[in-house]
Amino acid sequence: MSEVCEVPGIPGLAELWRRTLGDEDVCVAVVDGPVDLGHPAFDGAALTRLAGIWPEEGLDSDKAVHGTHVASVLFGQHGGPVTGVAPRCRGLSVPAFSQRKGRTSQLELARGVELAVEAGAHVVNISGGQLSPSGEADRTLADAVRYCTERGVLVVAAAGNDGCFCAHVPAALPGVLAVGALDDRGVPMAMSNWGAEYRSHGIVAPGEHILGARPGGRTDRATGTSLAAPIVAGVAALLLSLQHRAGLRPDPLAVGTALLDSADPCDPSGSAACERFLTGKLNIERAVETVTSSMSVTPPEPAAADVAGGEPRQEPAAPELLVPSASPEPIVIPEPAKESCGCGCDGTAPDSCRKPAVVMSAEPDRSPAEHPVYAIGVLGYDFGTEARRDSFKQLMAPVAADGTVVPANPYDARQMVDHLLAHPSEARALIWTLNLELTPIYAIEPVGPYAAEVYELLARLLSGQVAAPTSDDFLERVAVPGRYSGRTVRLFSGQSVPVIELEQRRGLYGWEVNRLTESAVDAAEAVPGESDDEATKQALRQFLTRVYYDLRNLGSTSRDRALNFAATNAFQAAHTFATALAEKMALDTITVEKSPFCRQDSDCWDVKLRFFDPENSRRAKRAFRFTIDVSDLLPVTLGDVREWAET
Repeated sequence: MSEVCEVPGIPGLAELWRRTLGDEDVCVAVVDGPVDLGHPAFDGAALTRLAGIWPEEGLDSDKAVHGTHVASVLFGQHGGPVTGVAPRCRGLSVPAFSQRKGRTSQLELARGVELAVEAGAHVVNISGGQLSPSGEADRTLADAVRYCTERGVLVVAAAGNDGCFCAHVPAALPGVLAVGALDDRGVPMAMSNWGAEYRSHGIVAPGEHILGARPGGRTDRATGTSLAAPIVAGVAALLLSLQHRAGLRPDPLAVGTALLDSADPCDPSGSAACERFLTGKLNIERAVETVTSSMSVTPPEPAAADVAGGEPRQEPAAPELLVPSASPEPIVIPEPAKESCGCGCDGTAPDSCRKPAVVMSAEPDRSPAEHPVYAIGVLGYDFGTEARRDSFKQLMAPVAADGTVVPANPYDARQMVDHLLAHPSEARALIWTLNLELTPIYAIEPVGPYAAEVYELLARLLSGQVAAPTSDDFLERVAVPGRYSGRTVRLFSGQSVPVIELEQRRGLYGWEVNRLTESAVDAAEAVPGESDDEATKQALRQFLTRVYYDLRNLGSTSRDRALNFAATNAFQAAHTFATALAEKMALDTITVEKSPFCRQDSDCWDVKLRFFDPENSRRAKRAFRFTIDVSDLLPVTLGDVREWAET
């Protein structure tokens, strides 16, 4: 590939533009910082923001600079100040990287990825992530990437700017198209990460001095894998547009494979070590040939009446108004270079284009009323500030320990429960949280006329969590139905978490596991044949544990809400287990699929449980399926449980 420093000069791109500038039926999500949608570079772009999840914030932060630059490399309109790779594709800004939060967690990345897929994205661009010594990601992020693969969505992620043989997630995860950066001469940049994880699913693309939009109507040049990633994501979107134009269903995963297979392998005689090239260099011409070889595509007329200098000029596309239902990688900003500096594509860029770089640190719509949450976790509480904590300490009754009266400890959940039961109104002064393990994922805020009752119930649920594990009142977890408020709250630790609003007590459940297992035993005894009480209890506990630990999620996507409700609605599951256990079978797999049968204006999912005989592998498996409608704040099951035998 020839040396490049301008997007329109990337070999093969101008020819691809002659075929397509993108299709609004192809959606690319940018999980990044906020984007200045009012920038002239986006005039006419079908670019919208996923609203109702992350609060609005100013555009004067490093996160907004990062997000706006990355988005413009994808969606900058031709004829404007920035020439984007896929200007006519539909764009979705997912502002998961927030200045208010400082460093963004992998959990927040996972949240952004899942919501992008729910909003209809074909390609998800992540110009950020975190180093991982083990090469593994947090369970929620790994599950989000796996969710993309299951839904046929391509994830493109920056390999990282640490300049090391190392793993950077999510780029290092299987199923992700990792992207490293080339300099103006077509050589991997010293800052671009490499490693064993990238050899099978990583390519390198131009990433030095990439022109992009800057909030406030300005433009600037930036360097890093953060800018190489959207170039590859944009090319993938154009290839998907070719498939759509040929009357085929866009296949993002196949396009990702085509980009890898068509990459130019490293020349061992070169000066750079081949391991830095990952799988190879981006080769757009060969990628187009690979994708179009199996389909009949008639090259259309040029997208504009005049194509000059390899850069098409066109009338802006009408914007799409309706959207279907860790930190970013640091980028390097050179000192401002004049637009007429003469950066050519022949490797002879003048010194004015190679000024010393200044490192810029950057972290990586549906309305709230339209975006419900049904999450499972452990209830907790937070004070937010030292003053609030101390006020509780002063108001709580002292306790006696070994005959000595000592001040109350507001961090002791048992003491807090006693205080809240004696003074119910005090529950309003706490920040209630829902936690996965020890990580808060939501702040819970009761609202509306039933708020007092909800606060009272939260106190009682907390009481159940601190009860003895053998007690009938013991709660292992809670299930919370709420709605995104579009706000965040800062906890005492400094972490910011999204606020979900609870409108009523309805649907706020505690997992009374001991009582549920007894119910399962009763159901099993009603099934003809022998029943094993302990086996029934163990099976139900296994199901609940599998959902929480192996399938744990944020409860924000339709699929996850259905799964979480299936676990919470354990009385129905108890009957299912009883039937299977009567036949000496054990739980094998749990899957969730979009239901082909549903009521009008509903969102229905089938939860399928498969059981097998651990003592006879040749015996047919038994499958149970029940349908859950998650269109309302509180999910609901539809019809009876269906069961059948399968091989």
